[in-house]
Amino acid sequence: MKLAVFSAKSYDRAYLDEVLSTRFPDLCTIEYHAFALSEETVPLARSCDAVCVFVNDTLDEPVLRALHAGGVRAILLRCAGFNHVHLTTAESLGLFVANVPAYSPEAVAEFAVTLVQTLNRKTHRAYNRVREGNFNIEGLLGTTLCGKTVGIVGVGRIGLAAAKIFQGFGCRILAHDPYAGPEFSSQNLCTLVELDTLLQESHVVSLHCPLTEGTRRLIDETTLARMKPGAMLVNTSRGGLIDTAAVIEALKSHHLGGVALDVYEAEGELFYNDHSGEIIDDDVLMRLMTFPNVLICGHQGFFTREALTEIAGVTLSNLADFTAGRSCANSLVTEGHVLVRRDTDPVRL
Repeated sequence: MKLAVFSAKSYDRAYLDEVLSTRFPDLCTIEYHAFALSEETVPLARSCDAVCVFVNDTLDEPVLRALHAGGVRAILLRCAGFNHVHLTTAESLGLFVANVPAYSPEAVAEFAVTLVQTLNRKTHRAYNRVREGNFNIEGLLGTTLCGKTVGIVGVGRIGLAAAKIFQGFGCRILAHDPYAGPEFSSQNLCTLVELDTLLQESHVVSLHCPLTEGTRRLIDETTLARMKPGAMLVNTSRGGLIDTAAVIEALKSHHLGGVALDVYEAEGELFYNDHSGEIIDDDVLMRLMTFPNVLICGHQGFFTREALTEIAGVTLSNLADFTAGRSCANSLVTEGHVLVRRDTDPVRL
């Protein structure tokens, strides 16, 4: 079995190699490619049995057909989201597609809360001041999180983990999720409300839902207008949940009190690579970064040792299931049908 890993960074190599050698020593040989999978790079997978991809790789119909023509029969996603995969094409070609539905949900939840408190208490600005010998605290005024209302959009494992942390700060928690599962019902963490109610009452709105056609640009001009004036918006899920241009207008009008993003709707050509020596021609992102009440990171919420270990383990376990012809719990296409798992935890990001 030959596996081609695309968008491979040093940490991908380290954790996949470690898990392969210790848990699946005879499973496969791995070829690593730093390039993202696309129509231009798909020939690199020729003669491979499987490919392993990440969030910004391209898996549209032309790429899937090219992979299949080159001998690939399995697509391994080392992530939870699968909005970038054309599943109906995968179904028609008989491709095996499996994701990593949940990995260290606490990692992303903790990072979301970190973004909130960094932006709220302006610790990033304080750090830079003090390094220059400036100990003036003017302009660093924040608010006390205790007693505030936090709205969680999407209460899968990550959303619930975030709710627990915010509850620990003494916050009132509201939640919106049309597919709230039994795990949510069994925990007395938050009150389930309609989206409009959540937006109108929350001081902080944190997004933890998957990107689907139903949630694409969930936060747009209309929903932003319904938010409490001065509220903070946080997104550690998928960039496409937010209409960035509308967010910029809400910031310019001072309706939004702050925005913290670990994802961006046009991140594919930028994130996970060093562009510090280049001119970035994304005018929307560059405008967003000029606001003092905006904090942007490069999609690192998942980036902990525990999460990387779990991602590598589940990814290779999915491949082992495929190789052995076993049923795979994480398969997105099975028995010739595309699975729609909107009512269960695995679809949640």
